[in-house]
Amino acid sequence: MAGTAGTGGGGGSTLRWLYLSAYNVVLFFGWLQILCLAIEALRKDGPASVYAAVEKPLQIWQTAACFEIFNSIVGIVRSPVSATLPQISSRLYVTWGILYSFPETREHFLVTSLILSWGVTEVIRYLFFALKEAFGVTPPMLLWIRYSTFFILYPTGIFSEAGLIYVALPFMKVSDLYCLRMPNVMNYAFDFYCAAILILGLYVPGGPYMYTYMIGQRKKALGKQKTQ
Repeated sequence: MAGTAGTGGGGGSTLRWLYLSAYNVVLFFGWLQILCLAIEALRKDGPASVYAAVEKPLQIWQTAACFEIFNSIVGIVRSPVSATLPQISSRLYVTWGILYSFPETREHFLVTSLILSWGVTEVIRYLFFALKEAFGVTPPMLLWIRYSTFFILYPTGIFSEAGLIYVALPFMKVSDLYCLRMPNVMNYAFDFYCAAILILGLYVPGGPYMYTYMIGQRKKALGKQKTQ
């Protein structure tokens, strides 16, 4: 699911300011790299080449988003854990549990829509918060873009994530990857295929929840802009 984590209000320590400024700037350039690589691969060799072009930076910068869960838990940012945790977890699951674990999914056209949806969302988001931390304000147009593009990018991102999980299901079913079979010393069994079906089902309530959450955030953000 596309990200929504944001920075907290004004004030705060210099250390917090430096940390959030650096974090957002680094992630902005990281996702800009992913987006540029994806577009170049798409232009030159078509959708099947996109994953190979972005694999390593995608794994690095998507995993770096774990800091957003930490930031939310300890209160460095205002974003609630209830919004941050599911969106980051779903992205990590698709990045590592699907694309990394099942190479058969990597040339599917949904990978292209996934990377473009994630990439555009994150470039806008991290630029927005980098400028907000550095200067305390953001350009009105960037504010509008930040809280408007999700109308398109959330559905495409969520559909791509869920679609790739579905595409991977047949490969999971014939594989024992990440499965734990009985009997074993822990007396516990785990089936990655069944877990994937459960996760796929969570997109049904999770997608609308994140979408309505962002609509609420948009009303707050653009409402403040009108009153200034």
